[in-house]
Amino acid sequence: MSPHRWAKWWCPNDYYSEAAFKTLKYRPDFPDAFGSLEDARAFCAAFYRWYNTEHRHSGIGMHTPYDVHHGRAGAVRAARPVSLSQAYAATPERFDRKHTEPPEPARDRLDQPTRTEHSNPTDEMNQKVGRFRGEWPPKETRGW
Repeated sequence: MSPHRWAKWWCPNDYYSEAAFKTLKYRPDFPDAFGSLEDARAFCAAFYRWYNTEHRHSGIGMHTPYDVHHGRAGAVRAARPVSLSQAYAATPERFDRKHTEPPEPARDRLDQPTRTEHSNPTDEMNQKVGRFRGEWPPKETRGW
């Protein structure tokens, strides 16, 4: 898949969508054509549910985006050596060498930062728009 260079600038976030699209396109169950828009939406909904909750991504230490985003990667990572050791002990002929740990998942690799429970995305956006327009903070809180 070659990048589309129709714009004068290239946004690095497009690499994530290009990678997701390539994974989608090369899935064995990807159809040659969809019967309708609803069929395409249903297929993509199921794909992205799998992609985010079951598919292990090499860029984030063979974790799922769901586990990393929700802070479960540490628990999964702690359980891996036990599972791998048990599998190795049960069937050593399946392995050519002892297992190696994948790299630690990097938080800055995910598109969406974790929000605190007290943050409100609408308030944050209103603040940004207000600052851009020169209207922030609101007149009632300025004290003059």
